[in-house]
Amino acid sequence: MAIILNGAGLTIEKLVQIARFGEKVELCPDALQRIVKCRSLLEKKIENHEIMYGVNTGIGEFSEIVLNDEQIKDFQKYLIYNHSAGIGDPAPIEYVRGAMAGRINVHAHGNSGCRPEITQTLVEMLNKGVTPFVCQKGSVGACGDLAPMSQVALCLLGEGEAFYEGNLMSSKEAFEKAGIAIPGLQARDGLATINGSNLLTAMAAIQLYDFNRWLKQAEIAAAMSLEALLANLKPYDVRLHQLRGFSGAMRSANSIRTLLEGSDLMTGKMKTKVQDAYSMRSTPQVIGTAHDAILYAKTQVEIELNGVGDNPIFIPDENLTLTGANFQGSPIALPMDMAGAAITMVSVLSERRLNRLLNPALSVGLPSFLTKGAGMFSGLMLSQYTADSLIVEQRILSAPASIQSIPAAADQEDFVSMGMNTSIKNGQILDNAYGILGIEFMAAAQALDFREFTFGNGVTKAKEVVRKYVEFLDIDRPLFRDHTAMKALVKSGEILDEVEKLIGSLE
Repeated sequence: MAIILNGAGLTIEKLVQIARFGEKVELCPDALQRIVKCRSLLEKKIENHEIMYGVNTGIGEFSEIVLNDEQIKDFQKYLIYNHSAGIGDPAPIEYVRGAMAGRINVHAHGNSGCRPEITQTLVEMLNKGVTPFVCQKGSVGACGDLAPMSQVALCLLGEGEAFYEGNLMSSKEAFEKAGIAIPGLQARDGLATINGSNLLTAMAAIQLYDFNRWLKQAEIAAAMSLEALLANLKPYDVRLHQLRGFSGAMRSANSIRTLLEGSDLMTGKMKTKVQDAYSMRSTPQVIGTAHDAILYAKTQVEIELNGVGDNPIFIPDENLTLTGANFQGSPIALPMDMAGAAITMVSVLSERRLNRLLNPALSVGLPSFLTKGAGMFSGLMLSQYTADSLIVEQRILSAPASIQSIPAAADQEDFVSMGMNTSIKNGQILDNAYGILGIEFMAAAQALDFREFTFGNGVTKAKEVVRKYVEFLDIDRPLFRDHTAMKALVKSGEILDEVEKLIGSLE
């Protein structure tokens, strides 16, 4: 069923359905009426020669230059030409689709002033699978994602390039093949297409969806390692966390205990230490903190997805034009900097459990580096090296981008969010996190093969999935294939999906 875009109710989950899974969209009829009403207001203001930024004036440092009637006709075209200034490889198609959906939802409020044909063309492009070629880099995250969104607007002129049915071609050819009319750009249309932080917000939304699924897998990996290390399970009693009051910790503790249901460790009959190391007993607090950070970021991103990120903004009922900075990406950049750091933090915790699995002084009787032939064989010794190298890269990437403003446009744009940099580096943080967690899964499965007791139901299912892709390490073999297979497995979410089928949602 198509997702209705009306300026409200666009969740991260809905955006992912549109962006990643190709769900169709519809523009709400009431939203279309609002767009028409706002356009009518704008055209009257143009006729009356009312000065409006980016409509009959230049932009940025040129905002005080008033355009004549002839210049107004061509200004939007040259605006898009000038701002199509990104660089490098294309952004993934799902990011661009997400940005287009977000922009439609901005227009649906009826405050942007573009012609309805512009919004309706964006809807058609989503539904017919025409995705503009958009350079990933070039946005500073203020005045919106101007460079990348301008490459979307180029397609509305019948220029630039677009992907269609798996092939890259001119946008004109893509529109012809898909049966979409090229609307062109008239007064205000170009700026109304680009003047919001839509690409970085779409990236943030998709990443938050994946962050949440990764954190649930981090809990599964933790449960496997805890079983292998004969953990004392009292730290996972939800009552302990209720007394402190953090919802993320309660959620994490409950998830881990659910994963361990059916384990001999749950009976209290097995001998365990009175108190385990922090990397074991602090898991609910640490992963819980990440859950809370992700939830806050999700709240901020969904506000942005359903708000009016534009400039200027028109209020038809009051015959009013307001110039401001609702394009500023800081409300997304700052919480997403925190969200990325949270993933790095949980990755560090994962590596510390990996260390305990491999170190014979800490592993409660497991063989050194999880090999039966220590000395002749090195087991998973080098797996830790790989995880450590990925974590160092994550730590570098976890420096906040939201404080890295560099002034531009002759200091007219003297503070920018750099939120696109946040979104780009968060993608790299997550990519490394898949590899780190994959290595813990592999080590935990190896360790469990040395234990002889009944494991938790969720742990048993997770180990079963791991063993579909990576065999027990009996004698040494090149591990790069195993590492890469495990990274792909974590990214696919198959472990999570199979475990949740068995024991229910880990939310």
